[in-house]
Amino acid sequence: MEVLRKFVQSELRNPPTTLAPGAFLSSAAEKTRRLLISAVSSSDRLPPLTVKLLHGRLLRLGLLADLYTFLLRALSSSGLHLHALYLYSLFPDPSHLALPVALKSASRLPNPLKAGEQLHARSLKLPSHSNPHILTSLLKLYAKCGLLQHARSVFEEMPCPCTISWTALITAYMDVGCAKEAVAIARDVLASGMRPDSFMAARVLTACARVEDLGTGEAVWRTAEREGVASSVFVATAAVDLYVKCGEMAKAREVFERMPEKDVVAWGAMVSGYSSNGHPQEALQLFFAMPAQGVVPNCETVAVALSACTQLGAFDLARQVVAVVDWDQLLDNPVLGTALIKMYSKFGSTGEAWFVFQQMRKRGITVWNAMLLGLSMTGHDKSVFALVGQMEKSGMELNGRTFMSLLYSCTHTGLVQDGRRCFHNMTQLYRIAPRIEHYGCMVDLLSHAGLLKEAHQLINEMPMQANVAVWGALLGGCKIHRDPELAEHALKQLILLEPWNSGNYAMLSNIYSNSGRWKDAAKLRLHMEAIGVKEVTGYSWVDFDGEVHKFHVADNWHPLMDQIYKKLDELGMEIKAMGHKPTTDVMMFDVKNEKEHTLVHHSEKLAIAFCLLTTRPGESIRVIKNTRVCTDCHTDIKFISRITHREIIVQDNSRFHCFRDACCSCNDYW
Repeated sequence: MEVLRKFVQSELRNPPTTLAPGAFLSSAAEKTRRLLISAVSSSDRLPPLTVKLLHGRLLRLGLLADLYTFLLRALSSSGLHLHALYLYSLFPDPSHLALPVALKSASRLPNPLKAGEQLHARSLKLPSHSNPHILTSLLKLYAKCGLLQHARSVFEEMPCPCTISWTALITAYMDVGCAKEAVAIARDVLASGMRPDSFMAARVLTACARVEDLGTGEAVWRTAEREGVASSVFVATAAVDLYVKCGEMAKAREVFERMPEKDVVAWGAMVSGYSSNGHPQEALQLFFAMPAQGVVPNCETVAVALSACTQLGAFDLARQVVAVVDWDQLLDNPVLGTALIKMYSKFGSTGEAWFVFQQMRKRGITVWNAMLLGLSMTGHDKSVFALVGQMEKSGMELNGRTFMSLLYSCTHTGLVQDGRRCFHNMTQLYRIAPRIEHYGCMVDLLSHAGLLKEAHQLINEMPMQANVAVWGALLGGCKIHRDPELAEHALKQLILLEPWNSGNYAMLSNIYSNSGRWKDAAKLRLHMEAIGVKEVTGYSWVDFDGEVHKFHVADNWHPLMDQIYKKLDELGMEIKAMGHKPTTDVMMFDVKNEKEHTLVHHSEKLAIAFCLLTTRPGESIRVIKNTRVCTDCHTDIKFISRITHREIIVQDNSRFHCFRDACCSCNDYW
């Protein structure tokens, strides 16, 4: 700051007399720029006295208009917004170039409205008030304040809005969450024949992606191609995002491949698109291709890749993804840490998830909740409550997701009283309004415990309409405790919500079958066929040597199938020798002579037998199943874990099951 003062004093004592005005302007501007940078790097304050000295010097030199505006820009771009506004207030007749800079500085203040209104009032006295640059800057300021109506009024004052003004208005609507309105404005722009620049095209494509408006988005993309702005990495990435959000992965890949330059955002959009649209293998292929192209994945893309690994059940691939991450970066990055904790938890490796959690240097509420959920999924109910206690001691404020993990843990382990207490504390002590997910957990907990009337009453008392998960939880309890009447009622509600879901019909059919109501079960199947509902085929899959192996019930396609069936026969004999008999009441139809044979060949058992043949002794086995594990398979896998001395982790569509020495983490409660 002392350097800047000396410069000002020197200029005041020795005005230049030998330089032409233009030459001095260049020299003085460069000196001012360099000294301002020096001053800003050593201090975050610029004394008002210095501003006055500079103002006085510029006024005497007769160069106030140009160099004054330059100094104003320098202050604004250096983040000294209050000083910029102070300097602007000293100038009696600012140019149309100075006011937009002042408005920009005002918009950067924590509370920009007051300064913005004063600048707006002053602008009305200027002959250049209708200048599009000034009005566009005013529009942006009001938009940042959330005053969309004010922003629209300013826009309507423009006699001929330019592309920048239209883009600012579209952005204003997007920033307050009105993407549909932004797209409607974009349609008006296109209809008027205006040619969008790269900024407008990118913003409109982003708005279309948010509302999944493929028609308008493609029209904008075609216009961008005609105008020659489609090659911009920002525009092309926005187009990729549009196609991804609309599920058009082939078109997204086409745009991606044609991009002359692909930055990490474009790669990440494609990886995320494949993962979110049910193509995890393609997502991982693209992810592992990034380093070869000289692109280092960012933390968001790594998190998506880890999610794709969990979709595939590919633990080995997940470890390869982890190898890409710099460990020091991980410890300071909550996004990466949370993704890793979730990944390890979903593979049943709670110990590794806990190690990551303990090592992290930055642990916000998201990281804590991820660890809580991981412990809840794997049946560590005592650890869940202990960790919540640590959160409270450390001053961490519990939120709805924290209580979600607590209730989830109670549901998985059948802790009815603890669940009731958590739900009460959440609402009464912490004043957290329960979401439908919390109600769903409570209904699931009560239903599994056989408290079906209480669960049904809770559904009736909910402040919102019950969704599929809530009615499905009640239906699951009805199956366990054989209440066909209440199950029929739950099914009617589910059919209203999702009439083509075969799982609802299958569960009711099981209830009829277990009650010996074979005619009702047959009628239900005929009704399903009449309305065209098809059953979801159950299957299980495992990751071995970087390849996913999928198995269906009574499968025969796999090259090792003969050995797999032989292994199952051997295990079956050992299980019978231990006194276990198949639980045939899980079957859906009255075909008693086929029940036991079919149970032996359920997909999860085939997958486990394959792993026993292909992995090293003592190595953990991980299986993912798209439907619920049946009672007989659950019991058999417990025996298999003891016979083979293996940890067997099975993730079905309802629970995590970690089998060790004939015990399961779910405590036979699922």
